[in-house]
Amino acid sequence: MNPTFSKDSLAGQPYARFLVTDIDGVSRGKHLSGEKIASMLDGGGTIASAVFGWDIQDQLYQQVSFTGFHTGFPDIGLVLDPATARQLPWDDNCWLILGEHTRADGTPLPICPRQVLKRVLAKADALGYSAQVGAEFEWFVLDETEVSVRAKGYRDLQTATHGMTNYSPFRLGARQAFVRELFTSLNAIDVPLEALHTEAGPGNFEAAIRYGDALKTADRAVLFKESVREIGRRHGLLNTFMAKYSTDYAGCGQHLHQSLWRDGRNCFHDERGEHGMSDTMRHFIAGQLHCLPHLLPMLAPFINSYKRLVDHHLAPVKPTWAVDNRNAALRVIPGGSHSMRLETRTAGADANPYLAIAAALASGLYGIEHKLALELPPVAGANRGAEQVERLPRTLAEATAAMERSPLACELMGEEFVRHFVQTRQWEVAQFNQSVTDWELQRYLELA
Repeated sequence: MNPTFSKDSLAGQPYARFLVTDIDGVSRGKHLSGEKIASMLDGGGTIASAVFGWDIQDQLYQQVSFTGFHTGFPDIGLVLDPATARQLPWDDNCWLILGEHTRADGTPLPICPRQVLKRVLAKADALGYSAQVGAEFEWFVLDETEVSVRAKGYRDLQTATHGMTNYSPFRLGARQAFVRELFTSLNAIDVPLEALHTEAGPGNFEAAIRYGDALKTADRAVLFKESVREIGRRHGLLNTFMAKYSTDYAGCGQHLHQSLWRDGRNCFHDERGEHGMSDTMRHFIAGQLHCLPHLLPMLAPFINSYKRLVDHHLAPVKPTWAVDNRNAALRVIPGGSHSMRLETRTAGADANPYLAIAAALASGLYGIEHKLALELPPVAGANRGAEQVERLPRTLAEATAAMERSPLACELMGEEFVRHFVQTRQWEVAQFNQSVTDWELQRYLELA
């Protein structure tokens, strides 16, 4: 339990909050009385299964088997984790607690994103490893509000900074109050922000969250995205983690830095190995390369995600690896016994952190368990050496079809999760396929 938190901490609070994520990674929760939150800490609670029955726009799925009109959207269980309790400085120090879902009988719910990650970490523990993960997020900060973007029809939006200036203190200084509050408030809620800088576009920021145990990092990543949105609103700013906000600029990634540890030792490091890589690390890389095409929707979950995964934009389009080369899907970062790690660069900023981390770690552990050989040589330069490597799926439809027909996906993630997740991605594709876009209107309206 958080050492500063107990049920007595809720006394006198006008309200407290809990937060979970749905399958898309959208933060969901309620503001409840302190008394109600305290009772949930004792015996758990319930929430409508509709949290897994709607899409990112709260349209109810028509074809998912888990819940829907055919079930009447019954309640599922909700368990709060007191170890995640923290006070939000921007919300009058209101307590916020993260939770996860169970079946109505209290057993784990296989489609709950936090439970999915916990199952993968149990596998790591069974193999004798603990996983350390650090997360980096790229995103765009807009000088807009929820009202203004709707009034503009999501067109001609103004960014919070201007100019294509990477690593620019000058550009960050234009939003000094927002930047200061990010550092002070995020660190206050145990989301340790190690670095923040501008990226390759106006309003494009990147932040690095300090590494830690995998579940803690996933919790921090979820809190980071929600907190940035809430803090940004206080400054009249709207933050978007779309994988591809604009065709004019590069996409936004969620870069995952991973290492496996045993008895206080980094199992990825071997000073005798090539580039300092241990055999364990080589198996881990081989596993990720092998599994990536089977689990890609967990790292790129939306139609828009695949607008980022295009050539010539430092976004990986093939399952490749390299040593300190950002063109590859997997970047080995050489270092000593504490800093040797693998950066998985495929996930978009839009991906659910629980699911992205689960997919990366499960794939790597598969390689270790099966002692997969790292036969593919590292790529060089602009993916030189990857000419014969098959490209990753180009669309969500293609990636989802690959996941649906993959026995390996079910082996790694569980059949019930894969079935539900695939059904939700098929829904996402169907919604897009029946939509008329601005591009179509401009191209066909007059002359078709």
